[in-house]
Amino acid sequence: MPWHEARTLAHRLADPLPAETVPLAHAAGRTLARPVLAAVDVPAFDNAAMDGYAVRGPGPWRVTGRVLAGHPTPAPLCDGQAVEIATGAPLPPGAERVLRYEDSHRDADVVYGGVGVNGVVDEQRTHIRRAGEYVGAGQEVLSPGDVLRPAALGLAASVGIDTVTVRRRARVRILVTGDEVVGAGAPAPGKVRDAIGPTLSALLPAWGAELDIVRYVRDEQAAVTRAVTASLSAVDVTLVGGACSVGPADYLHRVLQDLDAVVHIDGVACRPGHPQVLAQTGTQWIVGLPGNPFAALVAATTIVWPLLAGLAGQDLPRLPRAALADDTPADKRHTRLLPVRWDGHQVRAITSPRPQDTPTRPHANVATQSGYLGPAAHADALAVLRPDSRPGEPVELVPLPTGG
Repeated sequence: MPWHEARTLAHRLADPLPAETVPLAHAAGRTLARPVLAAVDVPAFDNAAMDGYAVRGPGPWRVTGRVLAGHPTPAPLCDGQAVEIATGAPLPPGAERVLRYEDSHRDADVVYGGVGVNGVVDEQRTHIRRAGEYVGAGQEVLSPGDVLRPAALGLAASVGIDTVTVRRRARVRILVTGDEVVGAGAPAPGKVRDAIGPTLSALLPAWGAELDIVRYVRDEQAAVTRAVTASLSAVDVTLVGGACSVGPADYLHRVLQDLDAVVHIDGVACRPGHPQVLAQTGTQWIVGLPGNPFAALVAATTIVWPLLAGLAGQDLPRLPRAALADDTPADKRHTRLLPVRWDGHQVRAITSPRPQDTPTRPHANVATQSGYLGPAAHADALAVLRPDSRPGEPVELVPLPTGG
């Protein structure tokens, strides 16, 4: 299946998870399932937009008092009167505008306008915020499908909201297969240290999911079956690292057949990361990823990220575009994904495992070696080179999160 088609399909197949109501403090990054309606007017009362003097009628004005934010509304003003006022403080009834400190001059209890720092008073601006000027009570301020970014949380709080109804986070379990894989320490001869578990564990929170556990599974069909079956009863998405190709120890296809799972994707035309599987049994999802670490990262950005976005009720993540500074050739049959550094304008492929290797200390090109994460560790994104990509033209970028 073509890379873009696989990405789109993984998102389209996912139905949003059920809704739950959570406090604002636990809602960051979540997707709204129900709209947020303002509980109060914003502002809730007429108030000063600047520090200065609330005045009525033509000046000069006699200052009759002072009002600060959080204090009761002062007595009404009569013509020729003023009160000193702080930003956000309730406006006295009858006040026509707020004269800024910098547009005023005070002599004892009399304040004059138009002789301040600016020399003139801006007659077009009253510097008053009227009740309900921004939002009226009952008005929708956030809609279903909106992602609760920090400013959205602040907006919800500002209109008197304490809880929001959002899509439940997907729970994900990672199964890393292989008799040779160890989870800690320096590997003994014939063994390798797991790099897939740490990589995916950091990606999942950034993609809005909750990690259940990382579990290591032996290269035995019965062991893979038990691990996948147990995972299906515990989480929404099971990620299987390794076991999805066609080697003698790749048992995932047999397990999926025994489970009567529906296989939606079996192989993606990309390099690296060709052996990818997306399968479904009921409402549970199984994603097979290559056993090589960089290939697994590519596969995760291809299938897992769009799948999790769909489960969260979010749109398919958009891919920004930038010019590729290098004359990296395209593959005529497969989409290539290259680690790149992005300066906001153009991207440059990382062809060495360490920044200090380029350009003065060239190293063997390992950018597309599926078993090594060196270039990806220094990358901001993966550049997507379609088979028909031409050197120098803008390419799509898959951003690589910094973590959850």
